[in-house]
Amino acid sequence: MRIVKLKKENLFPFLEVISKEADLWAPVKKYEDKHVFKAVEDFSEIDLDYQRTIIPPRRILLPPKTNMFEATQNTYKEDFSNVSKKIIFGIHACDVNALVIMDRFYNFAYDDPYYTRARENTLILGYSCWPDEHCLCKSTNTHIVTEGYDLFFSKLDTHYLVWIGSSQGDDLIRKQPSLFNEDISDKDIQTYLNWQKEREDAFQAEIDFIDMPDLIELKYNDPLWEELGKACLACGSCTNVCPTCNCYNVYDKPILGKNASKIVRCWDACTLENYSEVAGGENFRENRADRLKLWYTHKLQAYISKYGKPACVGCGRCIVSCPVDINVLTVGKTLSGEKVDAFWKRFNLQVKKEVRK
Repeated sequence: MRIVKLKKENLFPFLEVISKEADLWAPVKKYEDKHVFKAVEDFSEIDLDYQRTIIPPRRILLPPKTNMFEATQNTYKEDFSNVSKKIIFGIHACDVNALVIMDRFYNFAYDDPYYTRARENTLILGYSCWPDEHCLCKSTNTHIVTEGYDLFFSKLDTHYLVWIGSSQGDDLIRKQPSLFNEDISDKDIQTYLNWQKEREDAFQAEIDFIDMPDLIELKYNDPLWEELGKACLACGSCTNVCPTCNCYNVYDKPILGKNASKIVRCWDACTLENYSEVAGGENFRENRADRLKLWYTHKLQAYISKYGKPACVGCGRCIVSCPVDINVLTVGKTLSGEKVDAFWKRFNLQVKKEVRK
């Protein structure tokens, strides 16, 4: 691995060079403090001073709705029209780690060509961040990256330290090598170490993920799940914003005037009532409590045994999106025996009081 230095004023000239052969996606402000990743041509739109985007970068690789193939009675033709060369710039460490999990998931037993082709054509340029009160990535050890990126930019006072994580990342540097400097001084190193220490100390939220798999098993029949189910709105917000959720549905879309259909793939969520419904109307998880238990089992237990790490990367999106405070932080703390001040807790206490009346 090689580390080089880039002056801050040379960032946009570098992006200009590398975006000539690929679509450049970057964080931009949508409204107030909300940000999204979008394809940009005007670099002045790029806003690197953000905490988390509303929807994670997986949307760029697998859009909420995409056509997989066109089918007739006897033939089918695959559709990879959504695949193009892309560069995603400004991804935080937690989201880079999420893509690593998705890479393993989509290649674990069977290769998913719709993901892998998009991933093979996408370069990842990570960017350092500063935690807010909702960031849990230090607890999941995803506040740092060791893989999954082509370049990673750490911001110093007047420069960026740029980690080169792949041969493709090195190729990007070589497109305009005069912009970079390999002469990293002791002062640069000390500045970086001080920044890292300050950042480590800035994390406010934490839970013990080491015990989570055992706690999920031990408390699988705990009344907690029914409490959560009573307050849950089953809106699917948590699954839509989670950077490692991968549930999807498939439906036929007939092509008018043609004896064929498009076979469309769209995002789905295991927290939604109809997700587990099968032919004949049978629903194996009609109860919201059962659906929440499934989701948290996947996030905090099942993925660890298969992929070596939890499916939660501590990005905080579920914390800021759930209107009733059902999220990894409140659920994890409750599983650990801690008391939490959450709407779903207050809701259930109020229900119990009204029942007693």
